[in-house]
Amino acid sequence: MAGLDDLYQELIVDHYKRPRNRRALPDADRTAEGNNPLCGDRVSVYVKLENDRVKDIAFEGAGCAISTASASLMTEAMRGRTLPEAKALFEEFHRLVTSERTDGEPAARLGKLAAFAGVRKYPARVKCAILAWHTLDAALAGGRDVVSTE
Repeated sequence: MAGLDDLYQELIVDHYKRPRNRRALPDADRTAEGNNPLCGDRVSVYVKLENDRVKDIAFEGAGCAISTASASLMTEAMRGRTLPEAKALFEEFHRLVTSERTDGEPAARLGKLAAFAGVRKYPARVKCAILAWHTLDAALAGGRDVVSTE
């Protein structure tokens, strides 16, 4: 299992150092901002929809390695999904990082996102991992308030 943990750690470091989809999206249909006061993470999420499907998604912000990698991997995982699929993936990821109980092997359903399974052992880090996800959820719901992990 140590080999898998090392692979997951490398994946998180890679997405922190070279985040994917970190850019503004000027023609976004939905946007939201998020803040994690405990860690100082800040994120803006931008979504371009087409026929209730995520055509494009991006983020901007500053944060720790977990927060940045989570936002980066989230944008990769969300592109092309329908709104119900996006909501289901949000819920599955949230369960992965917050619950001791998992239904089956998370890697089979979540792919690279399973790298965050170990975060649940560190409650302060859970907030870092879910910030972008809650911000995306607010954007898709059309929310205007800043999402906060506090």
